[in-house]
Amino acid sequence: MERNSRGMLAATTALCLLTFTGAAWGQQSTSPPAEADGPDVIVVTAQKRSENLQDVPISISVVGGERLQETGASQLTDFGAYVPGLQVDSSGTPGQSTISLRGIAPIGPSATVGTYVDDAPVGSSSLYARASAFALDLLPYDIERIEVLRGPQGTLYGASSIGGLLKYVTVTPSLTDFSGKAGGEVFGIRHAGEAGYAGQAMVNVPLVTDRLGLTASYAYRKAPGYVDSVVTGKRGQNDYRQQGARIALLWQASDDFSVALSGLWQEIESEGNGSVVEDIVTGERIGDGLSNNNYLDEPFTKSLYYFAGTLKNDFGFAALSSTTTYSRVKTSQTSDASRVFGVLFPLFGQPAPGLAPFNITLDLKKVTQEVRLTSPSGGRFEWLLGGFFTNEVSGNKQIVRAYDMAGAPIAGLDPLAIAELPTRYREFAAFANATYKFSDRFDITAGLRWARNTQRYRQISVGAVVPTADNPGSSAESVLTYSVSPRFHLTDDTMLYARVASGYRPGGPNATLPGVTPTVASDSLTNYEIGLKTILFDRTLTLDLAAFYMDWKDLQMTVDFNGVSGLANAGSARSQGFEATIGWRPVRGLQLGINGAFTDAKLTSDTPVAVGGLNGDRLPRIPKWSGSLTAEYSFAVGGDAQAKLGGGLRHTGQRVSSFEGVPAVTNPILADAYTALDLNAGITFDERWSLRLYARNLTDTDAAITRDVQTDGLGRRAFIRTTPLQPRTIGLALDLSF
Repeated sequence: MERNSRGMLAATTALCLLTFTGAAWGQQSTSPPAEADGPDVIVVTAQKRSENLQDVPISISVVGGERLQETGASQLTDFGAYVPGLQVDSSGTPGQSTISLRGIAPIGPSATVGTYVDDAPVGSSSLYARASAFALDLLPYDIERIEVLRGPQGTLYGASSIGGLLKYVTVTPSLTDFSGKAGGEVFGIRHAGEAGYAGQAMVNVPLVTDRLGLTASYAYRKAPGYVDSVVTGKRGQNDYRQQGARIALLWQASDDFSVALSGLWQEIESEGNGSVVEDIVTGERIGDGLSNNNYLDEPFTKSLYYFAGTLKNDFGFAALSSTTTYSRVKTSQTSDASRVFGVLFPLFGQPAPGLAPFNITLDLKKVTQEVRLTSPSGGRFEWLLGGFFTNEVSGNKQIVRAYDMAGAPIAGLDPLAIAELPTRYREFAAFANATYKFSDRFDITAGLRWARNTQRYRQISVGAVVPTADNPGSSAESVLTYSVSPRFHLTDDTMLYARVASGYRPGGPNATLPGVTPTVASDSLTNYEIGLKTILFDRTLTLDLAAFYMDWKDLQMTVDFNGVSGLANAGSARSQGFEATIGWRPVRGLQLGINGAFTDAKLTSDTPVAVGGLNGDRLPRIPKWSGSLTAEYSFAVGGDAQAKLGGGLRHTGQRVSSFEGVPAVTNPILADAYTALDLNAGITFDERWSLRLYARNLTDTDAAITRDVQTDGLGRRAFIRTTPLQPRTIGLALDLSF
């Protein structure tokens, strides 16, 4: 019995070390133009050249940084529902989020939505750095805008962007104007025992007019917790502190040559996660409804250091740009796994179950280099040629301890397991993109990218219930992606486009265990899309529509190899649907918006029994219907005062927690649909002083962002873990601009 129990615990431990994170799976907004050449013009860099949003043959949403501040949105979950097709799952604090676009959820261990800061990717492309669970979540103060590109972006943005791309565009230093702003904010969250507060400041200095400019900023946010533990009695255990700073220098050495340097730092510290617990039988939340059952604290920390340098030179026939970046991301997460491992301690002669803290420490160092040669815009033939290189060195250390209920280590059983998965990922890529204009109305854009990645890793383990091992693994693969986008301008303000594009998510070396295949291949996705972008009724109504079909093959999943867990390409899926964005300005100062998406994402083949998915099952975490209504009215109060009133109603449809086909394996449950109301108001005096008031989830909707069944170490359903929608939050802010 003891031998079988040890085997069961070893298998459970190995599986959990590979998959257990304690985190969730991981618009067109009505924001004003971030860059404007005239009315209704928003300039984006989605195709790595500056273009009018309405002319780009891709489904894109833009969220302005200023708009985020006005509405009190400080993290991805605050604005995700305002972007068509964007789903953000979370453990309740920034930095513990998972992003899905157009129904492409990260079923495997790596991300399906790429994240960029300006011209470079942030986060890992490898299988073992847990990129899907810890998406980049920047404070919005020094963000000019966020561009959300839907559908695979493999030709221009490369690996791990099969579902789309989220791109933070930071503020560029001005070479002519001295300016600055500073502000403070206080806010309260229902059920929190104290108030939260935030402060930020930014300054732009033209050191040498027209030649040298500097911008610097700092932001700090302290949010109170609202989740308590019914076991320890600790209150507000999900409070967090987030701070960040950025400095950027732009040197316009001549009319043709420029140098841009920047450094970005951000740190997140949380005492615990924001999940609550529901009874497995009744589905009722324990305690007062915002309570957890953890025995142990579950702290989370994440720090980002990001440095970038870009050289640009205009040769006339083309512009050459070179961007070099270095980033380091360090993440530490502790989860209370006592109900997973601690309940098994009596099988090893212990008098009672015990405590089992599970800590994972991630350390990613990433260097990227991209060189592009871009033709001038506006000609009959536009082209872009580029090369890309990245080198990633990532550490993944996991440890499970074995304590008795008094917190003392158990001799002979502690540590229960230690595992390390150090990985090196290298990728070389060459890409090209071209647009040929057959006439003033019709053109075709096509792109091609070839990439080759090589990977090395080691699987190191030691502990009471896992074998002592130090096994290497390696892999190499080459991938070709493409895109074709015909575009037809029916009028100056109406554009019809189609798009076929492919993307991929890298594979890599597999678990070095008996019977497990040595490598897992990349999965691939092909997107078929047709869209319409138009401005109507004397340029007062903007309409963006897109319909899509996405074919996803060779999904990367954790499967069973005769009792041993490993990765494999198992199954296929498809996602189809449509997105709509409508912006209407019926009268001066009033702007109304409607954003919506229908997403039907399903498996198209059975998955292995251990996964539990059957042909036709919905993909987890994806709502069929989602959308929002927004309104904003600006008006003069008198004298030099300007006022603004705004609001948004966001809706997220019902989601499944896992595949529905084999209940004994997957135990799927539902996260019900919900609707939340957000309001904001502000007044600006003398174009300098601004007073802002906002309310998020004003009606205090009790809903679940993420909802999952948790099992114990014997595979029994133990409880339901839910990340609730943040309770009603009301804030007041004062800003000074100069």
